[in-house]
Amino acid sequence: MLADRAREKTVPIEVWTWPTPNGHKVHIALEELGLPYTVVPVNIGAGEQFKPDFLAINPNHRIPAIVDPEGPGGQRLALFESGAILIYLAEKAGALIPANPVGRYTCLQWLMFQMGGVGPMFGQYGHFHTYAPEKLPYAMDRYAKEVRRLHRVLEKRLSEAEYLAGDAYSIADIATFPWVRLPERRNIDLAEFPSVKRWHDAIAARPAVSRGVQVLAERQRRGTISETEREILFGNTQFQAR
Repeated sequence: MLADRAREKTVPIEVWTWPTPNGHKVHIALEELGLPYTVVPVNIGAGEQFKPDFLAINPNHRIPAIVDPEGPGGQRLALFESGAILIYLAEKAGALIPANPVGRYTCLQWLMFQMGGVGPMFGQYGHFHTYAPEKLPYAMDRYAKEVRRLHRVLEKRLSEAEYLAGDAYSIADIATFPWVRLPERRNIDLAEFPSVKRWHDAIAARPAVSRGVQVLAERQRRGTISETEREILFGNTQFQAR
């Protein structure tokens, strides 16, 4: 019923995005909620995140961002930061976030855990193990240990509850899943974390999740990063005044 009501909305949400874990969060949420959307690709390897039209939506030049022509009060709303976007979409559709205060704050707690822990630390692992021009043992060891520690935190929680917020699937799970997905990229065997694996496999089997991770899949980077991309993503281009 919720998805049917959501699809009755005729004005789609613009999703400015790229096929990364943070982009996938928003794709999955929109698919789960049945909210209509259009995709505006922002090729971060080509520097499209620095173009004026995107900076007008997100001055922090990071994907994803959304523009909802039918935001609160019928007014246009531009929004960046994937966690804020997930909260907004869940509240707009009235789903994927518990209505009761205890459940809501539990959900937001685990959403913030992903935003402040899983995402940044897994990202640093990827940077130093895959993209950094120099292999720095200290950094590689530090983030490898932190990735495993965060998996242990998830394992403990998911040994106690079916989903991160409790009994019900929520935006906390949607935020975390794209980062736990493809564990071989972080030298993780999910068999070592059976509760995380149970949770991961259940979410991966959801049709809306399958659709969400296919958004822009044909544009997914494969193979090594070029020096041009490295400069755009990690070099001085990031730090120029705009």
